[in-house]
Amino acid sequence: MTDAADTYFPYEDLVALLERIFLRNGVSKHNASILAENCAGCERDGSLSHGIFRMPGYVSSLNSAWVDGKAVPEVEDVGPAFVRVDAKGGFTQPAFFAARPLLIEKVKQNGVAVLAIRRSHHFSALWPDVEPFADEGLVALTAVNSMACVVPHGGRKAVFGTNPIAFASPREGSAPFVFDQASSAIAHGDVQIAARSGHELKTGMGVDRDGQPTNDPKAILDGGALLPFGGHKGNSIALMVEILSAALTGGYFSGEFDWSGHKGAQTPFTGQFFVVIDPERGGNNVFAHRVSEICDLVLEAGQDRLPGDRRHLTRAKAALDGIPLSAKNHETLRAMAEA
Repeated sequence: MTDAADTYFPYEDLVALLERIFLRNGVSKHNASILAENCAGCERDGSLSHGIFRMPGYVSSLNSAWVDGKAVPEVEDVGPAFVRVDAKGGFTQPAFFAARPLLIEKVKQNGVAVLAIRRSHHFSALWPDVEPFADEGLVALTAVNSMACVVPHGGRKAVFGTNPIAFASPREGSAPFVFDQASSAIAHGDVQIAARSGHELKTGMGVDRDGQPTNDPKAILDGGALLPFGGHKGNSIALMVEILSAALTGGYFSGEFDWSGHKGAQTPFTGQFFVVIDPERGGNNVFAHRVSEICDLVLEAGQDRLPGDRRHLTRAKAALDGIPLSAKNHETLRAMAEA
């Protein structure tokens, strides 16, 4: 779902359309609103592998009864700086939103707090989860595991998910510094997009079903696997994400859940970990200024842009012109909303 634009949608209109799709496919009004804003936000900001491209996967997973669109998460206060949430087999974002007020309260009280979400389905980008914390002057780090599609460095079968991490920090005079990156050489959604468009991948991103290196995204998706970025270094990060997101939270490891009885299931059934910090407790009283200084030094050294900069430019353009959408994609979404 990435064809050239034929029309431009106001953000609110795209949210409303996506919300109708979620409602028609068994998602509660509360949860549908959260998921629609998340998906539309990804499309608005140019995160196309996690925008409307994901909608068929959402619908397919819901219709397979793999995920509970009406799940009501259970928030547990388990320590002065620790919040735990059972997502009850629903999507992660409603569980996160349910726990967020208590999490922020604990951060303000203690300077730091941890959130552990289990039995949850995360199917989006990670930056929307952490960027709002930075808008409030907080520092946030999150990690989520996914479905097994990454072979360990030197291994022979997929064990890890793409296992991304995201970090957000306030920055003086500019939008927050935010990065969101997989521990795999490429995000799984980008492999799917490349396969649909007929594009080859760069060398070192994946292997075929026989464990042989391949640049063919279809071969990776057809029984093959992705590779960790940076060899053993990315491998260590992927393993850390499994420990924080599944072992610590009580979620499933990326290769542990069984969705074979749910034809059409696509959303990983795993867990997510957050740590949120009040930087003012650091005592230097100029945290956001210092972040701006180091970011400026990086740019002065020759890096052309920082992570997240292009996303903010795309967001600003969408605020003026609307979100680009092809006629084909518009028709696909309308059909899903009316089905």
